[in-house]
Amino acid sequence: MHELRHRLKLLRDGLLKLHKALLDSERAAYERDIARITSTGQYLDLVMNDPFFQPLRELSQFIVVIDEALARKEPALTADEGRELTAEARRLLVPNEEGSGFARRYFEIMQRDPATVLAHRDMLQVVNGL
Repeated sequence: MHELRHRLKLLRDGLLKLHKALLDSERAAYERDIARITSTGQYLDLVMNDPFFQPLRELSQFIVVIDEALARKEPALTADEGRELTAEARRLLVPNEEGSGFARRYFEIMQRDPATVLAHRDMLQVVNGL
């Protein structure tokens, strides 16, 4: 069980790094195309509520699901649940030009920002190592 928790923590930490890279890229695009963000509070509000950031919320919510699974004492985390979360991460991490929601925005961000391509590569290495 300790190994399963360790693997899920690696998955979570990798997703957080990717999430930060995507948010940083989207913040720069927002400030370039829409308006300057003047405070951390304003930025948090935009990330949580503005339609511009909506596609990234799917990834945010998935990270919360992993956090909740790791924090839960009962029922105990199962190997099947760990496999399901890993499979969901694999599904989520597929940029798709023809897709919608997160998959499409993920594709668009990667097209304009090389740093996110590197973050994607790093995340795939994490997932493939699980």
